[in-house]
Amino acid sequence: MSESTDYQPPANGWRTFLIVWVTQSMSVIGSALTGFAITIWLTTGLYPDPSQKAQLAWALSALNLSFAIPVVFGAPIAGAFVDRHDRKRTMMVMDCANGCISLLTLALIATRQLNVFWLVVIGVLSSTCTAFHNAAFDTSYAMLVPKDRLPRANGMMQTIWALSGVLAPSVAATLITLPALARNGQLPAFMTLLGGIPDGTLLAIGVDSLSFFLAALVPLFLFIPSPKRTDLVVRNAATGDGHKKSLWADVREGALYIWHRRSFLWLLGTFTVANFAGGAQILQPLILKFQLAADWTARGFSFETALALLTTAASIGGVLGGVFISVWGGLKVRRVFGVLVPLIIEGLALVMFGQSRLLLLAAAAVAVSAAMNPILNAHSQSIWQAQTPHELQGRVFSVRRLIAQFSWPASSFLMGLLASRFDPGPIVIVLGLILACWCIAGLFNPYLRRVEDKPWIEAQALKYAQVSSSHQRPISNP
Repeated sequence: MSESTDYQPPANGWRTFLIVWVTQSMSVIGSALTGFAITIWLTTGLYPDPSQKAQLAWALSALNLSFAIPVVFGAPIAGAFVDRHDRKRTMMVMDCANGCISLLTLALIATRQLNVFWLVVIGVLSSTCTAFHNAAFDTSYAMLVPKDRLPRANGMMQTIWALSGVLAPSVAATLITLPALARNGQLPAFMTLLGGIPDGTLLAIGVDSLSFFLAALVPLFLFIPSPKRTDLVVRNAATGDGHKKSLWADVREGALYIWHRRSFLWLLGTFTVANFAGGAQILQPLILKFQLAADWTARGFSFETALALLTTAASIGGVLGGVFISVWGGLKVRRVFGVLVPLIIEGLALVMFGQSRLLLLAAAAVAVSAAMNPILNAHSQSIWQAQTPHELQGRVFSVRRLIAQFSWPASSFLMGLLASRFDPGPIVIVLGLILACWCIAGLFNPYLRRVEDKPWIEAQALKYAQVSSSHQRPISNP
C-alpha cells in the first residue's frame, strides 16, 4: 500500500467538511422534494382506487428496485473507480449528471409523458450516478476529519437524510402552491413571474436540479485530498515487465480484505438482515392506505396529510437521533454495541408499527425506528473508517455495501410479491422479529464482540490469507 498509517488530515479539514456537508444537505433535501411528490403521484394519481392495491404494490416495488439495484450491485465498480481517480472530481461530475437527470424529469412532467416506465429509467440513471458519488464522498471526508471527530461527522451525515424528510413535505407543498398563488395575485410583485409556471411540481423539481448543480460547484474551490497509489502497475519479479492492474483486480482486493477478516463478515451479515427487514419501508403507504385508514379518516386526515405525518414523524426521529449522536460523539470503545442495541430497538419498533391500527401509534413507531438509524450507522461507519487504510476504502467500502445491501433489492421484490397477496401488517411484524432476534444473538457472538480488536483481526486475516494461498497452490507431481 502507498499510504502510511500515520496520515494526518489537512489543517482546515473540519472546516472543509462542514462546507461540503452544507451543500450536500441542500442536494439531499432537493432530491427529497422530488421523492415525496412522486410517492403522492403514485398513490393518489396513478393508482388511487383501493382495487388497485396490487398494481400500487408492484409500482412501489419497481421504483425501489430501480434505485436499489444500481446502487448496490454497481458499488464495487464505483469503489474501485474512485480509488483510481480524483475523488473530488468524481463527486462534481456525478452531481452535475444528477442535476441533468432532474431536468429530464422536469421535461417529462412538463410534456405530460411521465409514467412508471420513465420513473424506473430515471431511477436507474440517478442511482448509478449516486453509487459513484457516494463511493467518492464516503471515502473523501474520512481524509478530511480527524479520527476522534469521525463519529460526530458520521452522525452529521446521517442527520442529512432525516432532516430532508422533515423539510421536504412542507417545502414541497409550499413550492407546488406558489405558481397558483402568484396567478391569483397573492404573492409579492417580485414573485409574479412564478405565475407562468403551469404546474407547481415543475418548480419543486427545478429546485432539486439547482441544488445538484450548486453541490457540484462548491467543491471546485475546496481542497479535498485523494490518496496516492503506487500499486496500480504490477511488475514481474523475474523480468521487471509491468502491466496495469485491472479494475476487477481492485474489486477482488476489496473483497478479499473483508473475506479474510471474519469479524467484518459477521458485522456485514447483521446489516444484511437489517436491510432485508428494511424492505418493510415500501409497505408503509399500503399499511397507511388500508390498515390505518379507519383511524386517519376518523381524525379528518386525507391520505396525503396522513402520509406527511408519518414521513415527518420518521424524519423528526431521525434528526433527533442524528443530533444526539453528533453531540454525544458515540461510544469510544465497544462501538459494536452502538450498532446492535439500536437495531434491536428498531426491530421491536417494526413489530409495533406492523400491528398498529392507530395513526399516532404508527407515527411513534416509525419515529423510534428512524431515531436508531443515525446512531447505529455512525458507529458502524466509524468502525470501518478506523480499521480500513484510506487508499483501500473505496474498494472495501463498496464491496461492503454490496454484501450488506444486496438483501435490499431482494426484499423490495419479495415485499411487492407478498403485499400483492397478503396483508402488509403481519409481514412487517415478522420482519421486525427476525431483526430483533438476530441482533440479540449477535450480542453473544465472539467475532462481533472483537470487531474493533485490530491486532486480533489482523492476526486472523493473516491466518486466513495463508490458508487461501495454500489452497491455490498447484499440486506437485509425485
